[in-house]
Order: sequence, then structure tokens, then C-alpha cells
Amino acid sequence: MAYKKVRLEEARVEAELARKFLEQGLTRNAAGKVFQACKALVAALAVDKMGELEKMYSGVVKIRGGRRVKRSEWVIAIMPTNHLKEVAMMISDKVNYMASIAILLHQYQYNGPDREVVLSPYRSDEAAENDIRLLINEIEGMLSTLSA
Repeated sequence: MAYKKVRLEEARVEAELARKFLEQGLTRNAAGKVFQACKALVAALAVDKMGELEKMYSGVVKIRGGRRVKRSEWVIAIMPTNHLKEVAMMISDKVNYMASIAILLHQYQYNGPDREVVLSPYRSDEAAENDIRLLINEIEGMLSTLSA
């Protein structure tokens, strides 16, 4: 499916940008990019789970222009952050693990490091950087097996 291919390419590009931002010391920007890479990857992989998604997300959603689309298709197209974990769990344990890290990095992106670990799960930029690198490597590894 063309949509899946485009989302896999998006994941590749976002992961590459995350790596470049890290090289420039832009840790929070890198966190945002690796989060987007993970969302794109989950959306791409969810295409193969359409039947299960239709059971989880039944009904329709009204979008711009008054059009109605299946809720399951809307979830794949938008991949809302509040659905990311649930969809990832349906795909595989590995994807669930990756999405869990991505969500933590998403919190860090907006809140930065937090020594009290209230607003962000990372006490330092270095701690976040470790998970960013880990997630980039996981995403790139998964993408290499999908395109092989």
C-alpha cells in the first residue's frame, strides 16, 4: 500500500533528523523528531492490522468538509498521541516498548529535564539522549528489516 510506504519513509527521515539534531546538541529537538519517527512507524505498521483496528475503533469520525471516515482509518492517518500506546500494543511487544520510550521523550521535549522527575521522566539531557539514541537505533533497525 502506498500509504504504508510513505509513512515508513517519514519514519526514516524523522529518525535521521533526530540523529542530526543530537550531533548538534539539540536534544529536545531530537526528542521531538524521534517521537514523530515512532508515530509514523506505528501508523505504517497499523495498516496491516486494519481488521483489529476496526474492532477497537468502530464508528465514524466527521472531518473537515463534513466528510465522514471510519474511525479506524482516521486513527491510522492521524495516529493521535493518546492512541499511540494502545495501537502499538496491538502490533507487537517491541513496537509497544518503542512507543513507551517515545511517549516519555515527548514529555521531555515539552518540559525539558526535571531533577524532581515531576514534569519530565528525565533528570538530565544526557539521560534523555541515551533513550533518543536507543530509539533511533531501534527504529532504523526495524526499518531495515521492513525494507529488506
